[in-house]
Amino acid sequence: MLLIVGRIGKPHGIRGEVTVEVRTDEPEARFAPGSVLRTEPGAMPRAESQERVLRTEPGAMPRAESQERVLRTEPGAVAPPEPGAYRVPDKVTIESARWHQGRLLVAFEGVLDRNVAEALRGTLLGVDSADVAPPADPEEFLDHQLVGLAVVTPAGERLGEVARIDHAPASDLLVLRRPDGRTALIPFVKAIVPEVDVPGGRVVVELPGGLLDL
Repeated sequence: MLLIVGRIGKPHGIRGEVTVEVRTDEPEARFAPGSVLRTEPGAMPRAESQERVLRTEPGAMPRAESQERVLRTEPGAVAPPEPGAYRVPDKVTIESARWHQGRLLVAFEGVLDRNVAEALRGTLLGVDSADVAPPADPEEFLDHQLVGLAVVTPAGERLGEVARIDHAPASDLLVLRRPDGRTALIPFVKAIVPEVDVPGGRVVVELPGGLLDL
């Protein structure tokens, strides 16, 4: 599974740097010089997995309406002068990365001017989930570890499965896909999600009355 760690934005300057919308909790590691990232074209669909660390925290349930939240060029490659002739490679290599006014600026090997940088705009950057180690803290999880797990009550009643994770301002939300095809949002807090059993393939939830009807 491809885990999205960033999305390329507009060019910065005339030497090929681009802004990157960060979608990982470890930007310094993912965008370190020499790192290789895979690319995906276009805007990110809602179901795309991101490299985010989730942690169940005690606390009040957030508002139910809140929702959401490396590339390699071939050695010696020379960027063509016209963006229309440029094909975004399957992978790119980070040449440099730096923070500027709260934004991450990245230069990729082989991207030498603003025209080519513009051709990269909107490209998603990702890593393979198989290459990402799970968090050391047993109370922390990556998105892809939870997607597909069965959602059950303490009594064992199956409510559906985790379709994706939405990263809302108030808290992370499990998107529950119910057997009838409908979805529901479950706040990822300890009071509501007391147990996550990744090896067992399930998430145990204690839902307040009416939550599935919102």
